[in-house]
Amino acid sequence: MKLANPTSRDIAEIAGVSQATVSRALRDSPLVRKETRERIQKIARDLNYFVNRNAAGLRTHQSNTIALLLFDETGGTDAEINPFFLSMLGDITRSAANAGYDVLVSLQQLHADWHIEYQASHRADGLILLGYGDYREYREKLAALARANTRFIIWGPAVDDQPGHSFGCDNQDGGYQATRHLISLGRRDIALIGARSDGAPEMADRYAGYRKAHDEAGLAINPKLLRRADNSEDVGYAQVGELIDSGERFDAIFAVTDLLAIGAMRALKDSGRTVPDDVSVVGFDDVPLAAYVSPPLTTVQQNTRLASEALVDGIVGLIEGKPPESALMAPRLVVRDSCGASRGQRPR
Repeated sequence: MKLANPTSRDIAEIAGVSQATVSRALRDSPLVRKETRERIQKIARDLNYFVNRNAAGLRTHQSNTIALLLFDETGGTDAEINPFFLSMLGDITRSAANAGYDVLVSLQQLHADWHIEYQASHRADGLILLGYGDYREYREKLAALARANTRFIIWGPAVDDQPGHSFGCDNQDGGYQATRHLISLGRRDIALIGARSDGAPEMADRYAGYRKAHDEAGLAINPKLLRRADNSEDVGYAQVGELIDSGERFDAIFAVTDLLAIGAMRALKDSGRTVPDDVSVVGFDDVPLAAYVSPPLTTVQQNTRLASEALVDGIVGLIEGKPPESALMAPRLVVRDSCGASRGQRPR
């Protein structure tokens, strides 16, 4: 059932309760029985009901809670959650505590109606969003949040006309630093492992940096060395295995995430190739594991502490009526043993 402009009175009539009960249920109040709360919240979602923040005088500082929505990119499987996002949890919680806020952490399926649920239930004063899956689908949900005047900030890409506020990494510069470093070592046939579609703008930016470094060095890109890949070690392993089987020459790999890079190094080892003597490898993120694999992984670092502080400062500013400016954080190349020493110009 859909209404053009559903109200709390509509929900009350459908549920057979008072408007006061609807209001309490949408705030997840324990004064309303759990079964009744869930039934009312489901009706609100079915009606696509949003509270008008301005008209209702929405709660500022009433819960002192920030919701951290961590998106499950695994599709509900047993695969591990992106370790980069997990590494941000502690820093976000610490920054929020310093600002006087609790953090409500929720793992969300990408297809779920989380944008409706959080707006209707008022479980937090603002949202921090980590991860997004396919950005084309995600953007529609961001637009719904913006239309409902929800306070939210995104860790993610800088995209033209993006709804809401964002803080992220300069992914193009990170991709450029990684590829330029490999070129400076004399590597000339550099494979790229990772997505480059409109549904993954951060990865597309990393590819743009890879391309910029090649253009600057006057090097042509072999399209057969460009391998699309979702973010997991197993996929990185499989893509490099296919690349080896193809017979294409490559002497370096830029993987757009550390997970892909770690899977790539395992595939190289299993094929009898050594890192970095035969193939140099660079990742992206600097997850905690990167420093402890063998050999330790050269990678582009996104500083999780600074990122977390910026996200919390941004959402607290929104809650206090001081909208932040979207911004990009400068990445830093962390050089470890997976690249090796410079060898000058290698013969082709």
